[in-house]
Amino acid sequence: MDYRSGKQIQSGEASWYGPGFHGRRTASGERFNTNDMTAAHRTLPFGTRVLVVNKQTGRSVVVRINDRGPFVRGRVIDLSRASAQAIGMSGTAAVDVSQL
Repeated sequence: MDYRSGKQIQSGEASWYGPGFHGRRTASGERFNTNDMTAAHRTLPFGTRVLVVNKQTGRSVVVRINDRGPFVRGRVIDLSRASAQAIGMSGTAAVDVSQL
């Protein structure tokens, strides 16, 4: 599959979450693992795969939506720690999100 063929659906700020949530249930009912390539999104259906591109580094990662969030105004997606590390993100970053 050519991941670049996804349809861009959002552009904005991403954040990451992990330490305090590792092992807890996500909104989808599965246990959150900060080492998985997953993310939280407000509206996309659980199981949706999206491509997240860090605008500053150009690095990208494919993640699966398994939780709801982010709950901070202005943010479009919350990444697991592993997903954030994959795109060279610490703290927050400007990203493009494309649905695959």
